[in-house]
Amino acid sequence: MTCLASALIGAQLFASSEINDAARAIDDGVPEVAVARLQRLAGTLAGEEARDAKERLAEALIAAKRPADALHILDDPILRDSVTAKFFRAQALVAVHRFEDALALYREVAGSPGPQQRPSAFGMAEMLRALGRPDEAIRQYRTIETDSRFGVSARLREAELLIDKRESAMAKRALDRAQARTTPDKRQKRLLRGRWELLNQQPEKAIGLLDSLVKKPEGASHETVMAALFAIADAHLQINAPEAGDDFLEDFIERHPNDVELPRVFAKLDQLYHSERRPPRHELEKWSHDLAQPRRGLARWYLAQSDWQAGRREGAVRQFEEIRKAMHPALAPAVLQYAQLLLDTGKSEEALTVLREVERYQLDAKTSQQINFEIGRALYACGEFSEASRRFEQLAAGAGEFSRLALLNASLGWLRANDEKRVDLDAKELATAGDTGAEAEILLEKGLAAARRNDKNAAPMLDDFLRRFPSSSRVAAAHLALAEIAYHSVPPKLDQAAKSLAAARAANPSETVAERADYLAIWLADAAGADTDRVIAAASDFLRAHPKSDLAKEVRLKLAETHFRRQDFANAQTQFELLAQDTGASPLTEKALFLAAQSAMATMTSRSSDRALELLAQVVKLNGEFRWAARNEQAAIERRLAKPQEAQLLYDEVLKSDARGAEKREALCGKADTFFEQANAGASNLQQAVALYDQLANEAANQPHWRNQALFKKGICLEKESDRDGALSTFYRVLEFNPEPGRAPEFFWFYKAGFNAARLLEDEQKWESAAAIYDKLVAAKGPRSDEARDRLSQLRLEHFLWH
Repeated sequence: MTCLASALIGAQLFASSEINDAARAIDDGVPEVAVARLQRLAGTLAGEEARDAKERLAEALIAAKRPADALHILDDPILRDSVTAKFFRAQALVAVHRFEDALALYREVAGSPGPQQRPSAFGMAEMLRALGRPDEAIRQYRTIETDSRFGVSARLREAELLIDKRESAMAKRALDRAQARTTPDKRQKRLLRGRWELLNQQPEKAIGLLDSLVKKPEGASHETVMAALFAIADAHLQINAPEAGDDFLEDFIERHPNDVELPRVFAKLDQLYHSERRPPRHELEKWSHDLAQPRRGLARWYLAQSDWQAGRREGAVRQFEEIRKAMHPALAPAVLQYAQLLLDTGKSEEALTVLREVERYQLDAKTSQQINFEIGRALYACGEFSEASRRFEQLAAGAGEFSRLALLNASLGWLRANDEKRVDLDAKELATAGDTGAEAEILLEKGLAAARRNDKNAAPMLDDFLRRFPSSSRVAAAHLALAEIAYHSVPPKLDQAAKSLAAARAANPSETVAERADYLAIWLADAAGADTDRVIAAASDFLRAHPKSDLAKEVRLKLAETHFRRQDFANAQTQFELLAQDTGASPLTEKALFLAAQSAMATMTSRSSDRALELLAQVVKLNGEFRWAARNEQAAIERRLAKPQEAQLLYDEVLKSDARGAEKREALCGKADTFFEQANAGASNLQQAVALYDQLANEAANQPHWRNQALFKKGICLEKESDRDGALSTFYRVLEFNPEPGRAPEFFWFYKAGFNAARLLEDEQKWESAAAIYDKLVAAKGPRSDEARDRLSQLRLEHFLWH
């Protein structure tokens, strides 16, 4: 932005030579001295001289890059009607990027006769240019193109805007009319000629014109040199020679490690690097170890972005953390991006910490607004809904660019905080501004919030949204929410859920909604009792379409479990192992590895047994919830591989550990089974087994599964020892056990013990006693009652047991 030199206002405006002496340092390029002198002087003067001193103080503060302080001085009532003060206020507003306000003041001053009139007319054009209103700016520049002081600059600006608009012929005429006489104007005209050649697809000619501006910038303004540098880069992109273009940018960065425009230079260099087949890193890595800031931090920023895009997340985080440690105001956008990445990957508390650190720095208004907006998002993600809404409301009050979105977010925050009154206030303000899009958004979010609370009014609210706003871009989200409500209702309304899901998919869903729709389709297929092929196809489609989804882990687990359920153990094992790789060190990793091992065991090959042992060893190494269950599974595999001693060592490790009761009972039972399996090696093994089964039955007196299993297996041991009476008595103990009222009976071991007891009695031809056993089995009304009834009927027919 061209600075309007206050020297244009003649010294005759200031009556006091003392004030002029104090302000002389402004013209000497040391405004800080002028500020100190004028501050002392202003407090000693009154009347018109006090006004003059404060005007010059404001001028000095602007020159010293302290526009906020200048605005504070200019608020003095003594300056309210001063045209000069209004001119300086406009300049201060330009410095804080309040271009609309500056434009209004320049327009007012330009309408008043005096020395500020022509500078203000030029200032108006500059503001229109800054506000992105090129046609109005061009018309304004033309009103002063014959002015002796601003005419050449106005024509050059006009040419620049016409080049931006790609109006080649008109730009050429404006350039030809600009009769540059001063060196800065000549250099500016050379820049525009180079840009004009570039516009006309003559990049080589453009480079020839611009090369000297970059390599020998003497006499050119900083703005001109920077524009030439970027134009040279664009020219090399146009001739597909980014490797040559990046040399200019790298050389500039090497020679100007602290330049104020360094962030833009790095951004352009990154653009060229991305156009190269093999983007180089050596220059960035070299600068990342340099001491000069902000060059070091900017180099790390682009290395971090490169690492993040390439999937090297840990390396990117290290670079961002280094930037954060050596914070520099020019690096605020880098730290802001780091916070956004943390926020987008679910690390909201870390993001909030980073944002509050960077918030403390003095930054330009736009960056400060962006940081405030992201702080609001982070607070929302952390569940601090009221605080987030207050932050958004403050931002909405003073930030034009963010006001609508901030106010909408504030209302959504109040919605999550269950503050309906504040929701309605913000919604009313949005509605007053005619923002029907915001009204639709709030109505939808109300329905979604009600759905999350399982509120019975959720479905009517969502239906109302669909009725009132059928063209909303978020129609798909409403249909999906209705599908989820139907799916989760008791009992599930699966047909209605499927219908709403189809409507969501047909309504041009966003990526997020499409992802959730594909996820719901898996569970609908499963709940509808569809064949496993449909469930597997839906899960596989999801993983192909959304490989980086946060839901991918759950879907892969479902896919693996479905393969396992259909006894496709090889595919189940593959999916469980992929899941373990994707989840890192987490409880889900443990579960996935454990289930992968079980899948491998189920294939019953020597190679799969070895793989199962490897997977279980990884589970044990994680030292988590599945550690002792994995030890028990390892022991079972060792038993299968005929390695009883190894199995017993593993079982003993579990029994001596802090494992849960169920895991210890499994280990105790497994150890007893190991001794039983070695019965042929010596009678003492059966005795050891009996002792352990007794211990288990006593310790699990109130655990029917374990108690009945232990007694049944003890009975088998006694029968093997030829103690048939002891075996019969032991089997019968299982039949005598009555579980607590309300507790589900244990049928598996109950029926095994009963049928074995009846067999022993039939072997002894004790038909009536055997019939009594079968009666008990029938009366239990379990899964084998019909089998017992058939055997009882046959026994009665064969042996005339009718009394």
